[in-house]
Amino acid sequence: QVQLVESGGGLVQPGGSLRLSCAASGFTFSSWAMSWYRQAPGKEREFVARISSGGGSTNYADSVKGRFTISRDNAKNTVYLQMNSLKPEDTDVYYCYALGWWGQGTQVTVSS
Repeated sequence: QVQLVESGGGLVQPGGSLRLSCAASGFTFSSWAMSWYRQAPGKEREFVARISSGGGSTNYADSVKGRFTISRDNAKNTVYLQMNSLKPEDTDVYYCYALGWWGQGTQVTVSS
Protein backbone atom coordinates (compact mmCIF):
# COMPACT_ATOMS: atom_id res chain seq x y z
CA GLN A 1 0.00 0.00 0.00
CA VAL A 2 1.23 3.45 -0.89
CA GLN A 3 2.15 5.61 2.10
CA LEU A 4 3.26 9.22 2.01
CA VAL A 5 4.28 10.81 5.30
CA GLU A 6 5.03 14.52 5.42
CA SER A 7 7.04 16.25 8.11
CA GLY A 8 8.83 19.52 8.74
CA GLY A 9 5.97 21.97 9.01
CA GLY A 10 5.70 24.53 11.74
CA LEU A 11 5.48 28.20 12.64
CA VAL A 12 7.97 30.57 11.02
CA GLN A 13 8.29 34.34 10.75
CA PRO A 14 7.90 36.10 7.42
CA GLY A 15 11.15 35.88 5.49
CA GLY A 16 12.08 32.64 7.19
CA SER A 17 12.68 29.16 5.82
CA LEU A 18 11.38 25.65 6.31
CA ARG A 19 12.18 22.33 4.70
CA LEU A 20 9.38 19.83 4.27
CA SER A 21 10.02 16.13 3.79
CA CYS A 22 7.82 13.38 2.42
CA ALA A 23 8.83 9.79 3.08
CA ALA A 24 7.30 7.38 0.58
CA SER A 25 6.76 3.64 0.69
CA GLY A 26 4.72 0.96 -1.04
CA PHE A 27 5.83 1.67 -4.59
CA THR A 28 8.99 2.00 -6.66
CA PHE A 29 9.77 5.56 -5.65
CA SER A 30 12.49 6.14 -8.22
CA SER A 31 10.10 5.38 -11.10
CA TRP A 32 7.55 8.10 -10.38
CA ALA A 33 7.25 11.85 -10.38
CA MET A 34 6.40 13.43 -7.05
CA SER A 35 4.50 16.62 -6.30
CA TRP A 36 3.67 19.03 -3.51
CA TYR A 37 0.30 20.72 -3.18
CA ARG A 38 -1.14 23.04 -0.57
CA GLN A 39 -4.56 23.92 0.70
CA ALA A 40 -6.03 26.62 2.90
CA PRO A 41 -9.34 26.15 4.76
CA GLY A 42 -12.26 26.61 2.39
CA LYS A 43 -10.06 26.77 -0.68
CA GLU A 44 -9.19 24.37 -3.49
CA ARG A 45 -5.99 22.36 -3.14
CA GLU A 46 -3.40 24.00 -5.40
CA PHE A 47 -0.27 22.79 -7.12
CA VAL A 48 3.04 23.93 -5.68
CA ALA A 49 5.84 21.94 -7.32
CA ARG A 50 6.61 18.73 -9.19
CA ILE A 51 9.81 16.77 -9.77
CA SER A 52 10.42 14.05 -12.34
CA SER A 53 11.33 10.52 -11.36
CA GLY A 54 15.05 11.09 -11.85
CA GLY A 55 15.02 14.60 -10.47
CA GLY A 56 16.17 16.23 -13.67
CA SER A 57 12.99 18.15 -14.36
CA THR A 58 11.05 20.41 -12.00
CA ASN A 59 8.00 22.63 -12.29
CA TYR A 60 6.70 25.29 -9.94
CA ALA A 61 3.62 27.38 -9.41
CA ASP A 62 4.27 31.01 -10.32
CA SER A 63 3.53 32.03 -6.73
CA VAL A 64 6.52 30.08 -5.38
CA LYS A 65 8.98 30.25 -8.28
CA GLY A 66 12.37 31.49 -7.12
CA ARG A 67 11.57 30.90 -3.44
CA PHE A 68 10.80 27.17 -3.21
CA THR A 69 12.94 24.27 -4.39
CA ILE A 70 11.76 20.69 -4.81
CA SER A 71 14.30 17.88 -4.68
CA ARG A 72 14.41 14.15 -4.07
CA ASP A 73 16.68 11.45 -2.74
CA ASN A 74 15.79 8.20 -4.47
CA ALA A 75 18.07 6.24 -2.15
CA LYS A 76 15.98 7.43 0.81
CA ASN A 77 12.58 7.35 -0.94
CA THR A 78 12.10 10.95 0.14
CA VAL A 79 11.07 14.15 -1.59
CA TYR A 80 11.78 17.58 -0.11
CA LEU A 81 10.43 21.08 -0.44
CA GLN A 82 12.83 23.81 0.61
CA MET A 83 10.84 26.96 1.26
CA ASN A 84 12.69 30.27 1.56
CA SER A 85 11.53 33.88 1.87
CA LEU A 86 8.25 32.67 3.29
CA LYS A 87 5.25 34.98 3.21
CA PRO A 88 2.05 34.96 5.29
CA GLU A 89 0.17 33.89 2.17
CA ASP A 90 2.21 30.67 2.15
CA THR A 91 0.31 29.59 5.26
CA ASP A 92 -1.41 26.34 4.29
CA VAL A 93 -1.45 22.62 4.86
CA TYR A 94 1.13 21.12 2.51
CA TYR A 95 0.51 17.72 0.95
CA CYS A 96 2.74 15.24 -0.83
CA TYR A 97 1.19 13.53 -3.89
CA ALA A 98 2.02 10.55 -6.06
CA LEU A 99 0.13 7.93 -8.02
CA GLY A 100 -3.25 9.26 -6.96
CA TRP A 101 -2.32 9.06 -3.29
CA TRP A 102 -2.04 11.90 -0.78
CA GLY A 103 -0.16 12.21 2.45
CA GLN A 104 -1.84 13.43 5.62
CA GLY A 105 -0.42 16.93 5.25
CA THR A 106 1.79 19.14 7.36
CA GLN A 107 0.78 22.60 8.57
CA VAL A 108 2.93 25.58 7.64
CA THR A 109 2.13 28.86 9.36
CA VAL A 110 3.96 32.06 8.45
CA SER A 111 3.28 34.76 10.99
CA SER A 112 5.08 37.31 13.12
